[in-house]
Amino acid sequence: MAKQTENRTEAIDQLWSQLDKTRVSMLWVPGTDQHPQPMTHFADPDANAIWFITSSDTDLAVAVGSGASGRLVLVGKSQDYHASLFGELTFSRDDAKLDSLWSTPAAAWFEKGREDPTVRLLKFTPDEASIWASQSNSVLVGLKLLRAGMQEDQSEPDVGVHHILNMSVAA
Repeated sequence: MAKQTENRTEAIDQLWSQLDKTRVSMLWVPGTDQHPQPMTHFADPDANAIWFITSSDTDLAVAVGSGASGRLVLVGKSQDYHASLFGELTFSRDDAKLDSLWSTPAAAWFEKGREDPTVRLLKFTPDEASIWASQSNSVLVGLKLLRAGMQEDQSEPDVGVHHILNMSVAA
């Protein structure tokens, strides 16, 4: 269940925690013909980075080129947490980082495994995140929606919190 955070520090910590709990997000480069695609991500809060392993011949890699603005969308496992992030996408030549992230499932995507010449390490550095943490109890949410719909003086149901977080500024 997603906690309804009260302040920026809690919200950022929760975002990194949710990224760590959920292995797949949608990633893309806006303004290109490349569609959002599901990607396995690796959260690295100490480096303010989210890492991906991809192939140089994907639409995403072509769209990133020598660097691009990117978008990432995450939905938590319990579907009570949602995040939309934007930031910079760049390729990294950090072999030690790639080795630390490499796994048998990653190898399945490459004909020659880790030694495949198309293997690329992609770094997403988030600048801003918009997060929503809601109550996961669907009955309670339904009751709040029903009550809000029946009251003329309430424009939105109170089912969670929303934060916009500047990720590039220290707390």
